Amino acid sequence: MVGMGWFMCMLMMVCVISCGEAAPGAKFEDLYRSSWAMDHCVNDGEVTKLKLDNFSGAGFESRSKYLFGKVSIQIKLVEGDSAGTVTAFYMSSEGSNHNEFDFEFLGNTTGEPYIVQTNVYVNGVGNREQRLNLWFDPTTEFHTYSILWSKRSVVFMVDETPIRVHKNLEDKGIPFAKDQAMGVYSSIWNADDWATQGGLVKTDWTHAPFIASYKDFKIDACEVPTTTDLSKCSGEDQRFWWDEPTVSELSLHQNHQLIWVRANHMIYDYCYDAARFPVTPLECQHHRHL
Repeated sequence: MVGMGWFMCMLMMVCVISCGEAAPGAKFEDLYRSSWAMDHCVNDGEVTKLKLDNFSGAGFESRSKYLFGKVSIQIKLVEGDSAGTVTAFYMSSEGSNHNEFDFEFLGNTTGEPYIVQTNVYVNGVGNREQRLNLWFDPTTEFHTYSILWSKRSVVFMVDETPIRVHKNLEDKGIPFAKDQAMGVYSSIWNADDWATQGGLVKTDWTHAPFIASYKDFKIDACEVPTTTDLSKCSGEDQRFWWDEPTVSELSLHQNHQLIWVRANHMIYDYCYDAARFPVTPLECQHHRHL
């Protein structure tokens, strides 16, 4: 029994180390750099802030590109009247036929809930929006937003609760994002032509600056040496923790969480928008949960 206890302890330690979840977040400058409006990207100790005013928004990008893995960041969204603003956290490759996984946080008037929009682009084609209201106020405390990308799926998570799963359905003839390295990005900008109530509510610049705050930066992913050399991350003989079925497939508990989110907080799903898509998109016909 002592030997078995020692073995289980070591197994748990290996799992924690390989999954990277116990490791503290890195410093901003270790993983990221300001990508535009550098004077609107401010490092304040462990917290990095992006500022939007009537002169400019701001953004940052990862220093490296990745193929598969998990990226996480803690964000505290714009407080008060954030109508017209959008804060985004996303992964994207480059070019017109790019792949992209989006979190977009759509601001609202004071007292109204933030809307979280997710989207998936594959080979330059998006139009896969889903929207939901969060079950907490994302402006009062930091919350963790994550993207887990493997050869089997893309999972969007909020505080480790899955809110969307986009599965690899190549066996059904549906393209999947697996052959383009991606950077990790975040930005804040004015989008009052569409962001809040379809553009009916405009940004009130008397409340500027609008500030989104970030901390606990984590990237546990396969870094590529160049965007054209993916062999390190995609070879058949390569195996990473995110390739394990227990990670790349939702557990029973996670499936229940996803069902709960969809039932109680989802307010829009492109799969059921017959006005936009008179013919149901092919992936919607095969996904159990999207």
